[in-house]
Amino acid sequence: MINKVVWITGASSGIGEALVYELNAAGAKLIISSRNRDELFRVKQQCRNQIDVHVLSLDLENKETLPEKAEDALRIYGHIDMLINSGGISQRALALETDLATEQRLMDVNFWGTVILSKAVLPQMIKRNTGTIVCVSSLVGKFGTRFRSAYSASKHALHGYFESLRIELDNPNIHLMLACPGFIKTKVTINALTANGSKQGTMDEAQANGMPAEECAKQIIKAIEQKKDEVYIGGKETKGVLLKRLFPSYFAKIIKKAKVT
Repeated sequence: MINKVVWITGASSGIGEALVYELNAAGAKLIISSRNRDELFRVKQQCRNQIDVHVLSLDLENKETLPEKAEDALRIYGHIDMLINSGGISQRALALETDLATEQRLMDVNFWGTVILSKAVLPQMIKRNTGTIVCVSSLVGKFGTRFRSAYSASKHALHGYFESLRIELDNPNIHLMLACPGFIKTKVTINALTANGSKQGTMDEAQANGMPAEECAKQIIKAIEQKKDEVYIGGKETKGVLLKRLFPSYFAKIIKKAKVT
């Protein structure tokens, strides 16, 4: 990672923030982004090497501004070696009770924001014949569960899109990876959207007892170095991916009873 130019979205908290510290310590040159500029500067100030950390605030929901933000990011160092799409927002509401505007917001932030930024930086990666794009998905990008319908849909969409893109590129020097965390101890549930689009404001018990974000970040970086296409991170909840694949009917019975909040 030494001197690699890495652009991280969702860098002001959670997994994204943890990735900033790990990659800064590893010698990467960072561009860190999120909506909250003040929080980004807080993160920068906590980095070991602040000189190689550039703040670029953006809002993934404002899709029309993202191509210009990508141009700004590319101008900072002249290129981008790695884009880590860690920015996103979760959901805690039943499907039939959730406003369509809330569902659209989840898709805009989690799916379209990631797609737009990735397509903006890919051409220069192809031209340089090297590059990595990481999408921080979720285990519910592999299976659905209660209270996560639109969130799960947005993450499923990432898998369909980037798996197809990987085949189309067919370039061993361009690495596309999907990271699927389970219960990670972050503020994601506090900021999760309820049916009307307001924040939940509380942390789920499962999240509070989850894997530390620092450990999650280390596992993501290890998977990047190993050039994995997909990685599942967390506790026993990660077994759900294999269980659904091998025993779908049995898994369906289990997930109905699972404590997911």
